[in-house]
Amino acid sequence: MNKLLSRAVLALALGTVSGAALAESGRISNQDASRQFVVDLGVGAVLKPRYEAADSYLVYPFPIVSVGRFYLPGLGQVVEGNRRSGVFFYPSFNFIGERKASDSTDLTGTETIDWAFELGLGGGFRTHHFRTFAEVRQGFNGHTGQVGQIGIDGIVYPHEKWELSFGPRADFATDEYMDTYFGVTASEAANSGGRLAAYDPSGGFKSIGVAARASYDWNDDFRLHIQGDYDRLIGEAADSPIANDGGKNQFSVGVGVTYRFAFDLFN
Repeated sequence: MNKLLSRAVLALALGTVSGAALAESGRISNQDASRQFVVDLGVGAVLKPRYEAADSYLVYPFPIVSVGRFYLPGLGQVVEGNRRSGVFFYPSFNFIGERKASDSTDLTGTETIDWAFELGLGGGFRTHHFRTFAEVRQGFNGHTGQVGQIGIDGIVYPHEKWELSFGPRADFATDEYMDTYFGVTASEAANSGGRLAAYDPSGGFKSIGVAARASYDWNDDFRLHIQGDYDRLIGEAADSPIANDGGKNQFSVGVGVTYRFAFDLFN
């Protein structure tokens, strides 16, 4: 149980921003390491596609929450702070904003897709210079499918205040998700005026890419974060008329800052 919850990151945005995306708790001072709870709270902004497969970009704000130490009565310190090796688990969250035909001429004739919230679990294994993970989420409201991601990172520390990571990613989704965001019904095809053809995709891997992240410990309380991601739609996602009219190459760049709170709740 002492390995449970060794990393918890929440990044919810007005667009599609994956949990565990931007921040991870960094070096914890000796003073804070004696506290039961160490929580980093902050805010960030990300430049990303307006919707999946879009060729236009918007800036979205989002909050950041990262847990460095966590105490449970009866179990003790289930998150141990500066430990940087072993198995880890974390909650995975995502929010997808509403998509409507007015967002782009590429969506002419399509029906509005309501906002969706995704909730799930991720886990993996890390050492001082290596990390591998997988996460799966269940969708609610706008879609009810399942989505997930697998990835591998190399981790380097060019300075005691810096942590850099870089590695490949692969995203997958079930039929329901793919049909919601990449499918085109017969009525939508007719309403598009010939711009879109009817299309019924199946589930599977929908993108591959790479992600790079850098975090800098400004001091014991403030931490700066930068991330960049590139994804290429593949398979039936790439074959979608929506992707053909939009963009198969998807980029995002995000920045954020967090402030650390360390405290005790239990005697």
